[in-house]
Amino acid sequence: MIILSIIFSAVIILIFALTFSGSLIEAQSSNRLPVANLGKDVLLSCYIHTESEQKSFKHVSVTWEKTALRGVVYRYEDGIVDIRSQNSQYKGRTQLFPEDLVKGNTSLLLRGVRSSDEGEYTCQASSSDGGGEVNIYLRTAAFSAPTFTFSNGILVAEAIRWFPKPNVTWLDYAGKILQGKTNFTQNSAGILNIVSTLQPVNVSDTYTLKIENNLVMATSDATIIDGDS
Repeated sequence: MIILSIIFSAVIILIFALTFSGSLIEAQSSNRLPVANLGKDVLLSCYIHTESEQKSFKHVSVTWEKTALRGVVYRYEDGIVDIRSQNSQYKGRTQLFPEDLVKGNTSLLLRGVRSSDEGEYTCQASSSDGGGEVNIYLRTAAFSAPTFTFSNGILVAEAIRWFPKPNVTWLDYAGKILQGKTNFTQNSAGILNIVSTLQPVNVSDTYTLKIENNLVMATSDATIIDGDS
């Protein structure tokens, strides 16, 4: 009888799990390690996820917090933004998308990213059907695409905003590494301006410039046309 009772209990648990597994609701993020470009805006992804066919959520509330920060980054509850508990350094720089809350989208837009914004954030999202929380670690960097000029047989690339200091590599159309010359100039904020030159170069050939550090990689191609520009 004891053995039969144990088996019966296991069957009940299995049936219960199969019945409710499709309605599991939790908070998720499409990018838990985002890299923000200093001075630009960044979207911290967070949304309420369910495995069921549910398309809308009611009574959605969300709180964004940052580790070791006094106060909250952002709080939305009962249809109202709670500005009283918001840390002063995030006032006027954060927003949700109210029209998307019913879809479970509780992502946070952070404007004008600063180096001090780097760190771990927690999104706590809930609805009348359930919710959860997810941690997101925001990293900050400075990066920009290079511009190219060609004059007197020299190909010059300039990228005006990079941090941390990257490696700069020139490659030919076959992917062979070429010998270029790169200079870095740092401004008062620690942001680097990059000027890199390559010579000799051949007319009609395409060259690739790769700029990368431990956070960001950018590749750009330049094709040499007949005549200087």
